[in-house]
Amino acid sequence: MSTLRYQLKNAGMEQKMEEVMEETINVRRDFGYPIMVTPLSQFVGTQAAINVIAGERYKEVPDQIIQYTLGFFGKEAPEVMDPNIKDKILSRARAKEWIQWEPPEPSVEEVRKTFGANISDEELILRCYAGDEFVNALPDGGRPREYLDAGQSLVKIIEQLTKQKETTQIYIKRPDFLIRMGRRARR
Repeated sequence: MSTLRYQLKNAGMEQKMEEVMEETINVRRDFGYPIMVTPLSQFVGTQAAINVIAGERYKEVPDQIIQYTLGFFGKEAPEVMDPNIKDKILSRARAKEWIQWEPPEPSVEEVRKTFGANISDEELILRCYAGDEFVNALPDGGRPREYLDAGQSLVKIIEQLTKQKETTQIYIKRPDFLIRMGRRARR
């Protein structure tokens, strides 16, 4: 909703919000009722706003709508779309360019060469799909927090637990074995 309002405000057509909401229903139907989650909800809302602003349905179509129509966001989209709308979108010169495009499929080794061999799989995925700028803006550069787990040595677990200020007592219990540690009260 906020994106739609922003788009209409930039076009000087804030009064057209109700019309855009009605057009959203039509666009969603045209697209075969995609699930309304990111990015598909933005595609539907943006196309509805463009249709209202342009004064003609599908006169202007962003690249993402062409990609959706070609199945880049799921192979079912081209199958469930209104065939007339699909033809109108794919008859555009820009659609002809996208039809020839094939997404790059680099190997994991190639991606690691680009982003670094010594980063975690999680950070690699973030950097590959979101980009360095986004990841660098995250706390700790996107590196996942280290959590204590049973795979770590007991000494490391105890060391980490003693650094936590809110921890006052530690119990480690197994059958026939118990370790109990606690902080001394400061005098």
